[in-house]
Amino acid sequence: FFVGLSFYTTKVELKDVFSPFGVIEEARLVRDNQTGRPKGFGFVKYSSEVEAQKAVKAMDGREVVLKLILFSLN
Repeated sequence: FFVGLSFYTTKVELKDVFSPFGVIEEARLVRDNQTGRPKGFGFVKYSSEVEAQKAVKAMDGREVVLKLILFSLN
């Protein structure tokens, strides 16, 4: 789970940013039901916990598409 993405981030951009850390099984941007616009947060699922931890360590607090992103592992 991560927050703080630009509302203009696409699913392709999301995968491009997070794929260097491992095999992505699923990438999902949460969207507003009425507007269809991304809400600025989403989920990336990796094939292993080790890959997910690498992504968190490398990306937590970094700017992506001019926005700061923060992570939560649950």
